Amino acid sequence: MAWKKSYELVLEVYKLTEKYPKQEIFGLTSQSRRCGVSIPSNIAEGFRRRTVNDSLHFYNISQGSLEELRYQMILARDLGYITKGEYEKISLLAEEASKVLNGWIKSQGKVA
Repeated sequence: MAWKKSYELVLEVYKLTEKYPKQEIFGLTSQSRRCGVSIPSNIAEGFRRRTVNDSLHFYNISQGSLEELRYQMILARDLGYITKGEYEKISLLAEEASKVLNGWIKSQGKVA
């Protein structure tokens, strides 16, 4: 479920960043997409690790990427690249992904 929620988030990131100005292609567009993709990628990698601590390491990286993406969406909103409504939608998706990921981490017996 954590992977699914974060995958929905990254799909939305790709849709939103398609509208960013061309001068952002190597800046905010690329960075937002890379950290968005990092979220489900690290969940998937962590899921296949052999030890709980190794798995938690990747889930923690995923959490960091999620927080980075949240900041980038604030910046995109404030620069006028996305609307307030688009920002609210992506924020809700990010919050849902974060809650599920945090629940998954807690179910592993430790907090990363």
